[in-house]
Amino acid sequence: MEVDQAVALVRESLMLMLVLSGPVLVAALAIGLVVSIFQAVTQIQEQTLSFVPKIVGMGIVAILVTPWVAEMLLDFSERVFSGKW
Repeated sequence: MEVDQAVALVRESLMLMLVLSGPVLVAALAIGLVVSIFQAVTQIQEQTLSFVPKIVGMGIVAILVTPWVAEMLLDFSERVFSGKW
C-alpha cells in the first residue's frame, strides 16, 4: 500500500465516522436546546433534567439509523478488504 492510498483510507475512515455519528449528535443538540429553552422559560434549574431526554432521544435515533449505519460500514469494509481502493 502506497502512502497516498493510506492517507486516502484514513481520510475516508474519518469522514465516514463523522457522517455516521452525525444523526445521533444532531439529535442530542436539538434535544439539549429544547430542554434548555424549557428550563429558561420555567426557571427550573435542575442539572439532571437534560440528561434523561437526551439519553432517550439519542437511543431512539441510534435504533432508527442502525440499518443505514450497518449498510455504510459493510460497504466501506467490503471496499477496503476487496482491494477496490
